[in-house]
Amino acid sequence: MEALYLHIANKLEAIRYGRPPAGSKIINLAELKSLEFWRAVFAEFLAQIFFVFLGGASAIDITGSGGDQLKIAFAFGLAIMALIQMIGHVSGGHINPAVSIAMAVAMNITILRAVFYVIAQVVGAIIGGYILKGLTPDGHHADLAVTGLGKDVTQAQGFGVELLLTFVLVTVIFGTTDSNRPGFGSPALLIGLTVTLGHVAGIQYTGSSMNPSRSLGSAVASDSWDDHWIYWVGPIAGGVLSAIVYKLVLNPYRGVINMDEAVEKMNGDSSFVAIPKSYFKGDSNSVKPETTHM
Repeated sequence: MEALYLHIANKLEAIRYGRPPAGSKIINLAELKSLEFWRAVFAEFLAQIFFVFLGGASAIDITGSGGDQLKIAFAFGLAIMALIQMIGHVSGGHINPAVSIAMAVAMNITILRAVFYVIAQVVGAIIGGYILKGLTPDGHHADLAVTGLGKDVTQAQGFGVELLLTFVLVTVIFGTTDSNRPGFGSPALLIGLTVTLGHVAGIQYTGSSMNPSRSLGSAVASDSWDDHWIYWVGPIAGGVLSAIVYKLVLNPYRGVINMDEAVEKMNGDSSFVAIPKSYFKGDSNSVKPETTHM
């Protein structure tokens, strides 16, 4: 029943805002005329500013007591959790070019939306990096949470780590936000914990970016570009691979009826009792409204 409630809520939201079904068009120029579209783009821009600042600030050792990797891991994870709660209902809460590109590959969003999301995320990350720089003592400006390879880690190994970490993250996002799936916990919490897991596992190897714009914001603010290509190619490759694998292999809903068809089938089941239609008509004079199907 929870899946049905979520489906109805999503349908009502789409009707209220006039949103087309996910993947209905590869490029939908009509989006450019929609206030909802530009609100979503701005949400991605704003969230990226906060993500770079909040996550980056946790990685700067101002006190000189030594960097606490567990603290950094939880800071990035909690930041993502909070920001998804803040803008998830506005834009989907991608806050990551690798996620937006993966969603476009899976046809969950249009290519046009993905392009504008990535632009917003990149600009937001750069601004977030400079805000972090402006609020941080001068002595730390050379390394404002710049992602870099660990000792003796090769470029190929770093690429592999970033690909795998991002693959796991994006697959969790696909799994927890799949509209066909019954609700199972909070997507924001589960995605945030996955970001934390990625940092715990990979921070010593690559700094555990999983997010090209996050690495770009720190790199621009610190003017540090060593091995920077890894933090674009690795996460994007991992996200695209995740989209293909989830869509074509892991997705358990391929070949089965969609939620609309399931609701219609349930409507024809005489054993199913739903809310009386007269309830929605506000018929206060009806003492015993007849129960009807959905």
